[in-house]
Order: sequence, then structure tokens, then C-alpha cells
Amino acid sequence: MVELKTNTSIDAMHAAGQVLARALTAVRQAADVGVSLLELDEVARGVLREAGADSPFLGYRPSFAPTPFPAVICASVNDAIVHGIPTAYRLRDGDLVSIDCGARLDGWASDSAISFTVGRPRPADVRLIETAERALAAGIEAAVVGNRIGDIAHAIGTVCRGAGYGIPDGFGGHGIGRQMHEDPSVPNEGRPHRGMRLRHGMVLAIEPMLIAGGTDGYHAASDGWTLKTNDGSRAAHAEHTVAITEDGPRVLTDRG
Repeated sequence: MVELKTNTSIDAMHAAGQVLARALTAVRQAADVGVSLLELDEVARGVLREAGADSPFLGYRPSFAPTPFPAVICASVNDAIVHGIPTAYRLRDGDLVSIDCGARLDGWASDSAISFTVGRPRPADVRLIETAERALAAGIEAAVVGNRIGDIAHAIGTVCRGAGYGIPDGFGGHGIGRQMHEDPSVPNEGRPHRGMRLRHGMVLAIEPMLIAGGTDGYHAASDGWTLKTNDGSRAAHAEHTVAITEDGPRVLTDRG
């Protein structure tokens, strides 16, 4: 069942989204060669704590997970696509890092992700990240009243496939509100003009995930959480929480 949010609720979700935007900005600024993933998690915790927010990630345990998630960020490095658990690993020159984070403020959740490189960037990584951002922008542009979920999926998939990248099957965006994961699902590939019609008050987490090698295969690492590319190629992830409104898509996690 899809819950339509009121304008007041969307404003409240925007407040949560702005806390999250500050957390991701702080993590990005702190990320450097020699900094550990655990240290980045502490940075995000500090921003949430200062804002009086908590984390919908911490302690989250979906059906596939062997243990509750132990952190407030997912930190996925190089061939890790999503759901990476922060560890003592220290970032190295040239690493590609994807940080996914959530914030919950006054009962409303937000969800967003960024990808970036540390140290000297590889041109191939820059292109991969730029394509992830373009795919996200295309998905947001299609998130308008009267369109359908398939229009968002088609917009994202067209950008990703057009650039020669793979898309991990079965993972994509989702509705969001009081809960981090709500209906509907938002695939990263699909047919236009199909699926649920978009209405004012729907709020979606739109999140393309790209595999550089062009294949779609992935597997779970030994921690049961981290998804890694089967071909060993690098991956990128970009995400925003977006409200569907009569005035067009409203990005609630915009980082300014």
C-alpha cells in the first residue's frame, strides 16, 4: 500500500533530508587517504546526533541479512556495489567510495547516497560516477505527476545501458516515509508507461547502481551484507529522496 504524504509531511521529510545532506557532505569532506571507514561512520553519527536525529540504518535487519546492520552509513569501496559495512579499512589513493546514509527526524525518514574518489582519480571512475549522477537526474526528471514508475526505471536504465554499464538485478529504489522502505519498488530498468501512476504526495528514494564492467552479476560477501560485482569491476551508487508534487519533483536530500 502506498501512503500519500501531505504537504506538511513532505516539509517534515525535507527537514530530515537536510540533516542527511549535511551528514553526507561532512563524510565526503572527511574522506581522505588514510582515513578509516569506521571514522567516516563516526562523522555521520556526530551530525545526526547534533541535529537530534537518529539512523534508520543502525540495527536494521531485512530478511536476507544474517545480523542487524551495525552502522549509520553503508561504505562500499571499489568492487562493492552497496551495503558495505564500515570497517577499520583505511582509504587508499585511487579508491572509489560509495556512501549510503539515512536520517530519521521527528519520525520521518530520508535516504541518500553519493560516490566519489579518494586521492588521484582514475578517468574511468570519474566517468562511472558522472554517469550514476546523470542516471539519477534522469530518474528525477521523470518523477512527475501522471507518469508511471516504469518511466523512472526506463530513464535510469537508458542512461546506464547507453554508457555500457551493468545494473544489479533486483536492487533499486523504493517508497519512503515513516519507514525507510515502503511501497512502491522503483526498479533501475524497465519499460516506459508501465506500472503504478505517480501522484502528488508520493515520496520515493531513487537510486541507480552501476557496474563498470557492463555485466549485471553480483554476490554477497562473507559478512552477508556487502554486495560485490562478480567480474571484480568497480561500482557506483547515487540516490536522493524525492517527493512527487503538482509543481514537479522536489529533492528532499539536496546538498545545495
